[in-house]
Amino acid sequence: MNPAISVTLLLTVLQVASGQKVTSLTACLEDQSLRLDCRHENSTTLPLQYEFSLTRDAKRHVLSGTMGVPEHAYRSRTNVTSKNTMKVLYLSGFTTKDEGQYTCELRISGQTQASNKNVSVLRDKLVKCGGISLLAQDTSWVLLLLLGLPLLQAVGFVSL
Repeated sequence: MNPAISVTLLLTVLQVASGQKVTSLTACLEDQSLRLDCRHENSTTLPLQYEFSLTRDAKRHVLSGTMGVPEHAYRSRTNVTSKNTMKVLYLSGFTTKDEGQYTCELRISGQTQASNKNVSVLRDKLVKCGGISLLAQDTSWVLLLLLGLPLLQAVGFVSL
């Protein structure tokens, strides 16, 4: 076999094997919507297929995706956004009837090997999304305040 073909074949196999690994799946509540953050590796240029599903009472329900057909009951309630290494599902009107095991599954188009992660979701155990996002977005004013306090104390403007 030609060495160039062997190397090309090996690189293709390695790209397929490592390009779609799901690294984490987290759930939180944003207003009255469930938000699922499916983080994944993106080491391939091949298109990725995805699917979000819910298993409840031993029955699997496809919510959204490109691999299976989403159930009619969920089509109007779901919205998916994609970034380079993350797919985000929003399920509006989340209630206790939507509790169960959620799955994010990724697969490279045309391949059978898939990667997935699960998360168990109970409404009363969900955390609110982005609890510290205001501080995380712009912490420069906090840093300036902390660094400026000794100066303000030194000139007698502030006493602690």
